[in-house]
Amino acid sequence: MSLLIKKLESKISAWREEVKKIIESGGDKPLSEVAVSQAYSGMRDVISLICDTSRVPRDKGLIIRGTPLKKLFGKSPEEIYFLLLTGDLPDKNELHEMENELKKRREIPSYVWKILKNMPKDSHPMTMLSTAVVAMQSESKFFSEYEKGIRKEDYWKPTLEDALNIVARIPAIAAGIYRIKFKDGNVIEPDKKIDFAEDFARMLGLFSDGNKTVEQFNKLMKMYLIAHCDHEGGNVSAFTAQTINSALSDLYYSISGGFNGLAGPLHGLANQESTRWVLELMKRFDGVPSKQQLENYIWETLNAGRVIPGYGHAVLRITDPRFEGFMDFGKKYFPDDPLFLTVVNLFEVVPEQLKKIKKIKNPWPNVDAISGSVLYHYGLKEFSYYTVLFAVSRSLGITAQGVINRAMMNPLLRPKSITTEEIKKIINFSK
Repeated sequence: MSLLIKKLESKISAWREEVKKIIESGGDKPLSEVAVSQAYSGMRDVISLICDTSRVPRDKGLIIRGTPLKKLFGKSPEEIYFLLLTGDLPDKNELHEMENELKKRREIPSYVWKILKNMPKDSHPMTMLSTAVVAMQSESKFFSEYEKGIRKEDYWKPTLEDALNIVARIPAIAAGIYRIKFKDGNVIEPDKKIDFAEDFARMLGLFSDGNKTVEQFNKLMKMYLIAHCDHEGGNVSAFTAQTINSALSDLYYSISGGFNGLAGPLHGLANQESTRWVLELMKRFDGVPSKQQLENYIWETLNAGRVIPGYGHAVLRITDPRFEGFMDFGKKYFPDDPLFLTVVNLFEVVPEQLKKIKKIKNPWPNVDAISGSVLYHYGLKEFSYYTVLFAVSRSLGITAQGVINRAMMNPLLRPKSITTEEIKKIINFSK
């Protein structure tokens, strides 16, 4: 990976110098104020992290290294990973090297399969994935080099080795989990002749050779792996991994911890909850509901004190561009699929109804409102596995952030906490 190392060395040198000058010239300038309500609401909108791999403006959606996500659909995960790491899309030689680096690292240690196959049958797929990743920690290059006494400015190099090994292995492990958990238990080995997304799709074993839908599914997997790859540094999975890694725990520990956060229903689990809700809706009306039926059901749901799954977002105040990307894909390849058609009809009805509720700031759909429906169309109907797919994609962003944080020699994350009694004094609170 000489080209990647060479590019990163030149980039990191410039990045470090730039940050040094930024701190010297404006280190005392405040980025945000923290209100009492923010301290009690999960630090919402408190600016206190640096993440250069991506940003999510409220009115634009995901932007990766300065490029809006929609302009990156059609690229490969290998290209996106190079972009996340370096800030540049790779040229032909750089892409070839990145593809080869990931291909040669795909082999999974035999002990991983033994562990997964011996886990309880009712183990959640995300539990299996997290366990598999942390089980490989003994192979960490960072841990090994740190024990020898590596210089701090070089921490990023063994971290990059760990990142590439993890990213290369995650698809085979994730596909193996699917085979062990939901199929006959026979794991399909990686094929080092084909690219990242296509090999992952193949290892799931959903289609026989020559099936006409294989090409479509390969395109979907490529799109899916790009759509979920990164989303700033403050989301639960990225922030958890970053916090763990800031203690100089290696990426195996960090990624496993991040995946544990991703498994929550307020994060990566949300897409399966949304898909389940739509299927229950269709069952209620014995097929694709009319728009009037949808409107009535929406209010029935809201009046019962429940939310509409897949609508609203912690950051965005527009329709999630990832939602739009999957909708365009579905309209092209399976516009009449009943589940997908219901999702499209909901998009035409739900926002207009939610706008009538003053306290709702964002009536628009996020990616979870649609991503499950496109997976379901191609036969991936095991809801508990959906978050594993999310994790395969998110491993790109989390590991890239890990490499960059070590390259920039970022310190231990240690925010200051305050007690409720202190808050009472600050605001002169009395019962």
